[in-house]
Amino acid sequence: MRRRVDLPLRMRAFIGKVGRMDAFITDLQDLGEPALRLIAAVVIGALVGLNRDLYGKPAGLRLCAFVALGSGLITVITSDPHVGLGDPSGASRAIQGIVGGIGFLGAGVILHEGASNRVRNLTTAATIWISAALGIACGLGSWKMGGVAAVLTLAVLSLGLRLDHVLFGRLGPEQQDDHR
Repeated sequence: MRRRVDLPLRMRAFIGKVGRMDAFITDLQDLGEPALRLIAAVVIGALVGLNRDLYGKPAGLRLCAFVALGSGLITVITSDPHVGLGDPSGASRAIQGIVGGIGFLGAGVILHEGASNRVRNLTTAATIWISAALGIACGLGSWKMGGVAAVLTLAVLSLGLRLDHVLFGRLGPEQQDDHR
């Protein structure tokens, strides 16, 4: 008699585990698109940072990838109901906070040399800011706009220095290093 009672209890326990597994698989499926957004943010941020690393600037691959990832994560959490809050106005407030906070991070890499009144690393500060913007675009799933902005960013970083040299070739060697 005890066997008959245990069998239905075991069946119910098994069915409960299967139900929880289905819920787990559904949760993983819901995370697919947001995870893809974050991966795209890291890749785009890393590409922007790679350019800075190639020129020996203070903000490189890891920093730009982290900025893009963090911006994307905050945007996904505040805008996607499957992952976080899903409040449309929350995403707007989060983006405002990201843009303001990144300004402070960018300001940290800008150097002002007192005697010559030269300002350095402005382009690097701008790449930190654009990395955050690209992360926001990825976080919102704005693939087309984020892709166009990423291509334009990489084009400006790659070709901009050459264009500066062509248009303003009168810069001396010591000044040319500041414009990378």
